[in-house]
Amino acid sequence: MQPLSPAFIDQLRFNEAGLIPAVAQDWLDGAVLMVAWMNREAIEATLCSGEVHYWSRSRQELWHKGATSGHVQTMREIRYDCDADVLLVTVEQAGDVACHTGSRSCFYENSDARTTGGAEALAPPTDACTELFRVIEGRREKPEEGSYTNKLLAGGDNSILKKIGEESAEFVMACKDDNAAEIAGEAADIIFHMQVALAHHGVSWRQVQEVLAARRGAPRRH
Repeated sequence: MQPLSPAFIDQLRFNEAGLIPAVAQDWLDGAVLMVAWMNREAIEATLCSGEVHYWSRSRQELWHKGATSGHVQTMREIRYDCDADVLLVTVEQAGDVACHTGSRSCFYENSDARTTGGAEALAPPTDACTELFRVIEGRREKPEEGSYTNKLLAGGDNSILKKIGEESAEFVMACKDDNAAEIAGEAADIIFHMQVALAHHGVSWRQVQEVLAARRGAPRRH
C-alpha cells in the first residue's frame, strides 16, 4: 500500500453533515463486510493508527471498530470512487466477524423474512474460487448421492491425486497447442481437483490466499 498524502482527504466530497459512506471489503476474497460512515476525524484516525475508525451517527462520536469486541479492522488500502463521494476500505478483519450480530458480514439476508444473523448466517458473496471451495466443503460435510466431488473424496488421495496428475498433463498439452479456451478449461479443472485435495486434508482455500498475499512484494528469489 502506498502512503497517502494529507491531500487525500481534501479530494473527498462529504455530505452536508460532513460524512462520507465507507464500504469495508475483505482484503483476500473481496467480500463486502459492512457499510458505515466516516468523517474527516475518522479518516485521519484510520490513516494514523492503521485500524479503521468510523463515525457513529447514533452516538455522535468517533467509533474505533472492534475496540470493545476485539473484532478490529486493520486497514490494507483505502480508495475513493470516481465521484469522490464513497470510500472503499480494504481490511483485514480480526476474528472474521464484522457484524454486530456475530456474522462475518452484515449482508447475509436474501429472502423475504429477516433473520438474526450470527455465526450461522449466510456467507457473503466472494470470488469464484472461494465460492467453489465452499461448495466442495459443503459436499464433504453433507455428501450428496451421485456427486462427483463426493466420489473423489471417498476415494481419498489415491483418487484425488491421480486426477490432479491427469489434469496437469492435459493443461501442459493445452499450453503446447496454444489454445486459449482449452488452457482456461484445463486450468479450471486443476484448481477444482486441487481444492478437493485441500478439503480432504483440512486445508482451507483462505490459507492458500494468505500464502499468495504474503509472497506479493516479498524479496525475490535468486
